[in-house]
Amino acid sequence: MKIAICGKGGSGKSTVTTMLAKELAKLGKKVLVIDSDESNYGLSRQMGVELPMDFTAYFGGKEKALQDMMLSNFTHQFFNGTWTLQDIPEKYYSEKDGVKLMASGKIHVANEGCACAMGNVIGQFVEHLVLAKDEYALMDMEAGIEHFGRGIDNSMDIILMVVDPSYESLALTGKVLELGKSIGKPVYFVLNKVDKENETLMREGVCQEAEIIGELPAEKSIQAAGLYGEELKVDLEALKAIVEKII
Repeated sequence: MKIAICGKGGSGKSTVTTMLAKELAKLGKKVLVIDSDESNYGLSRQMGVELPMDFTAYFGGKEKALQDMMLSNFTHQFFNGTWTLQDIPEKYYSEKDGVKLMASGKIHVANEGCACAMGNVIGQFVEHLVLAKDEYALMDMEAGIEHFGRGIDNSMDIILMVVDPSYESLALTGKVLELGKSIGKPVYFVLNKVDKENETLMREGVCQEAEIIGELPAEKSIQAAGLYGEELKVDLEALKAIVEKII
C-alpha cells in the first residue's frame, strides 16, 4: 500500500510518518519511507538514521535530470519498468529496525534552481513502484498541496492529512478532501497535537465530510525529540488505532 502523508508546514507530517512507519514495522510489515520534502532535513533524525544520498543522483544528479526533462519537452521517462523495494540501490537508502528511508533530494546550496527534477524523478518512482503483500510505502509530502498539482498523488492508494490546531490547517482539510476525491483517492484525517482545550474546536473546524481516523496527543516527549533532533521512540495507543484502520 502506498500512503501519501500531507498537510501544511509544521503540522507534524514527518513526525506522523515516522511513528506510523515504526508501528507498521513492529507488526512485521516491510516499510519504505520516501522523503519528498526538499526543504525539510528533520525526517532522518526522527527515524534515527543518516540522510541517504539524493535519489536524483542515481540519474546523474539534479542538473542532468533537469536537462533530460527539458530536451524531451518534459516527457523524459527515468524508469522503463517496475521497481520493487529490493531494487533500490543500497547507497540510496538508510535502514533501521525494518524501515528504509530514501529521499528524492534536498536543496543544498543557494541559487541551485527549482526542485522540479527531484519531484519528477520521485513521482515516476512511486508510479513504477510495485509492492508485495505486507509492504508499505509512506511518502512524506512537501508542505501544502503542490504535490497534487505535480500528479504524485495519482499513484498513491490513500491520502492521509495531518491536521494541527491552527486555522490554516483546519481550513485546508476541505481542499485536500476535494483534490483527493477528484482523482478517486480515499482521504483520511489525523488530528495532531490534540489536548483538552483544542480537541472540540479541531473536530468542529475540519470540513464536514472529513473522516477522522485518529487523534494524536500534544505529547511532550514528541515535542522534545523534534526540538533536539532525536529519534522518535513512543508507544501510543492512539497510534496503534490509526494503523489498524489503515491496514
